[in-house]
Amino acid sequence: MPINILAFGASNSSKSINKRLVKWASSQIENVEVNLIDLNDFEMAIYSMDLEENSGIPDKAKRFRELINSSDGLLISFAEHNGGFSTAFKNVFDWASRLGKDLWDNKPMMLMATSPGKRGGMSVLNSAVSRFNFMGAGEIISFSLPSFNNNFNDQNGIINQELLSIFKGQCRAFEKLLSAKS
Repeated sequence: MPINILAFGASNSSKSINKRLVKWASSQIENVEVNLIDLNDFEMAIYSMDLEENSGIPDKAKRFRELINSSDGLLISFAEHNGGFSTAFKNVFDWASRLGKDLWDNKPMMLMATSPGKRGGMSVLNSAVSRFNFMGAGEIISFSLPSFNNNFNDQNGIINQELLSIFKGQCRAFEKLLSAKS
C-alpha cells in the first residue's frame, strides 16, 4: 500500500510563496503519493463557540479532519502573519480541533515556513512545532527557507546549495519517519 501525505501551504493567498514551496517540496519526497490541497477549499465562517453551538461543526472542517486521518503524514508550509499563523489556517485549525483532542492523529510531520525576510518565517514555524506537540503530532521535522526571492525559483526549487542540502537532509529524515509508520 503506498504511503500518502497531505500537503498544503497554510495561506489563502493565490500568490502564496508557501504554497509554491510546499508544491515543490512535495515533489522532492520519495516513494509517496501526495494529496496537495488548497486552504481556500476549506473557507468557513470565523470560529466561535456560539456559532458551533447554534450551527454545529461545518462539513468542511470534518472533511479537513478526514484528510488528516487518511494520510500517513503531513507536509505544511506556514505563511507568517505578524509572527503567527495566517487567519485562514488558524480558522481551519480551530474548527478541525473541535472534532477531537489529537487533531494531528499522531502523524509524522514536516513543517516548513518561508518569507521574503532573513528569518524565513521562524516565529510561526517555532510556534507550530511547539503547539502541535500538544495536539497529537507525531514526530516533527522542520525547515525554514529565508529570503525566499533570493533562494528559490519555480523551475529549480531551492537554489542556495547550502540550504538545499539542509532541506534534502530533512526530507530524508521525514521519509524515514513515514517508512517507520507504514
